[in-house]
Amino acid sequence: MKSILRYVLVVLLLFPWKPIKADEWSLIVRLNPKIDEIIAVDAQWEKLAGDFGHPEGPVWVRRGQYLLFSDIPANRIYKWSPVSRKISVFLEYSGFTGSDDSGAGGQYDNGRALMTLLGSNGVTVDPEGRIVYCAHGDRRIIRLDGAGKRTVVADEFDGKRLNSPNDLVYKKDGALYFTDPPSGLRNTNESIQRELGFNGVYLVRDGKLQLLSKDLSSPNGLAFSPDEKYFYVNDSAKKVIWRFDVLPDDTIGHGRIFIDMNSDKAPGVPDGMKVDSKGNVYCTGPGGLWIISPEGQHLGTILSADLASNMAFGGADGRTLYVAAHISLYQIRLKIPGIIP
Repeated sequence: MKSILRYVLVVLLLFPWKPIKADEWSLIVRLNPKIDEIIAVDAQWEKLAGDFGHPEGPVWVRRGQYLLFSDIPANRIYKWSPVSRKISVFLEYSGFTGSDDSGAGGQYDNGRALMTLLGSNGVTVDPEGRIVYCAHGDRRIIRLDGAGKRTVVADEFDGKRLNSPNDLVYKKDGALYFTDPPSGLRNTNESIQRELGFNGVYLVRDGKLQLLSKDLSSPNGLAFSPDEKYFYVNDSAKKVIWRFDVLPDDTIGHGRIFIDMNSDKAPGVPDGMKVDSKGNVYCTGPGGLWIISPEGQHLGTILSADLASNMAFGGADGRTLYVAAHISLYQIRLKIPGIIP
């Protein structure tokens, strides 16, 4: 078995962009026996839909029992129903509502075309059940009410426009945390539209926007431990995950590197991140989805056929992991339920 794993990993390193059919992919790199408590040996990816520009920011909506996710270049939020197993448009113009998009959105080549990242990115649900999302092109955090009305939650810090809010998470008490890297700006850090001189991690509490950190090069995914004593945020550029103590006023205290992914040279960086009910951290990374114990030990990697960007726990029992990867949406079953907003 070890020789087979070595062979597969070599193939991944030599041909990282070669597509593999999801129904043929079931390999999990097991680095610690504890991984067997999390995912079955014969677990497999199931492809749910494809042909998107760049899917991101999935979230499971409890009240309707469906999944929402962004397609950033399409400037839409899509809805996937496990009952109909069909995709429908949930929200048009999700991230950019202006009339001139010539300078809006970062750009990258997804292997098929040049994509402009101006739509929504991370999507979540607040404690009242409302949809809240990161609008890349408009450079805001937006909340939807039941009638579809959009309310700006955050768009400026110290009188300057945010860069391009990327991902977000709520604490149970209603405090909102989000990351603000430059990935949604044309030319990123060198963008002429950039007004802030740093890439921040923020807190919105009682209607007030507070800067928690400006020390990360490219803050991206973020999550809380089940007891909300710890706050995780990753730095895509440095390929590390940080863990901070959460203070009584919802700010963060001492931070330390939780795990460093730089030793693995396979394609992929920390991006989307979630936590299960046992405190295990799931994060995109080199080779696929890393599963990390609460103590910071890399337990194993679920190898992905496409470069994964983000994920969400969902389903009736919370044990389905939905993954946005490259141009497609996948799911895989787990043994442990995850934390759902």
